[in-house]
Amino acid sequence: MKKLIAALVLTATLATSSPAQVVTDFDSIQLYTFTNSSGAQVKITNYGAIVTSIIVPDRNGKLGDIALGYHHVENYINAVDKPYFGAIVGRYGNRIAKGTFSIADETYSLAVNNGENHLHGGVIGFDKVVWDAKLVRGDGWSGLELSYLAKDTEEGYPGNLDVTVTYKWTNQNELIVDYHATTDKATPINLTQHTYFNLKGEGEGTILDHELMINAKRFTPVDDTLIPTGEMPEVAGTPFDFTSPKPIGRDIDEDHEQLEFGGGYDHNFVLDKPQGEMGLAARVHEPTTGRVMEITTTEPGIQFYCGNFLDGRLKGKSGKPYLHRGGFCLETQHYPDSPNQPNFPSAILKPGEEYKTTTVFKFSSE
Repeated sequence: MKKLIAALVLTATLATSSPAQVVTDFDSIQLYTFTNSSGAQVKITNYGAIVTSIIVPDRNGKLGDIALGYHHVENYINAVDKPYFGAIVGRYGNRIAKGTFSIADETYSLAVNNGENHLHGGVIGFDKVVWDAKLVRGDGWSGLELSYLAKDTEEGYPGNLDVTVTYKWTNQNELIVDYHATTDKATPINLTQHTYFNLKGEGEGTILDHELMINAKRFTPVDDTLIPTGEMPEVAGTPFDFTSPKPIGRDIDEDHEQLEFGGGYDHNFVLDKPQGEMGLAARVHEPTTGRVMEITTTEPGIQFYCGNFLDGRLKGKSGKPYLHRGGFCLETQHYPDSPNQPNFPSAILKPGEEYKTTTVFKFSSE
């Protein structure tokens, strides 16, 4: 059997107009390419810990890139309406209401960057920093270990947070994402992977015909600013019922308040599995190519977002515009606004504890 190959490639020259307060060590930004024994490939940059490309076969063995993104890092830095293509988001992925929370009677104020709320770690979240990178290898996989020290008060968060994210690309076409963190002060943490997928191929139209199953009988409805209400109703009888596979577009235009608030699906689902144990989260099948993606995770929730804010202005690697609903995200996570929601699983990491989660994206065809 061929062994995995890990190749290192430097990205194109960065635009000199890149904002200096976001990136200063331009020379350390690199792109890493991992090719497995069957020729399937993943590309990762240490800028934002971004997965820039996932190239996997269809049912006929034809390789195609199914991850939305760009060829050059300057596009990630300078793109309008930065959509977090492929990035690790944090310190807290998703939203925190009004950018405030309290721990032990002390209130903290975060950067507000999504209306009145805090989103995906703030103005300069983990998606906009340069991570330290190290090539790693194991039995049947090779990958990249990325580390970053988020300092106390960065974006308003308490504590020096030492974060490691390890990507592993296997001979079975699995992208394994291991997260680890420690802190010296109690702090919220909720890391997630924000790749936009189109299993037909990036730039190949919309994702409305993809057949999606989410292993969740409940979801967390939101208010008109996309902050959870705290309720966890059943999905049965609503457009949010993905317990059996159905096309993403089947119910997306129904007259439903939650679809109106999100502009479509942009909601957290409560996974039907024990918290902290690895279990099935979602499965997606694209009927024309036969490509399948199955997600397993130790996390308690998954955010399903169907590209509601894509509008054709952004063009990716194929040179084709990314249309409205031209990609979807399935972000394994703790629930949004958990620091302010006492009935949600806690997302507070304390000194002496370890934050450890794993998510696996497995690609196949049928």
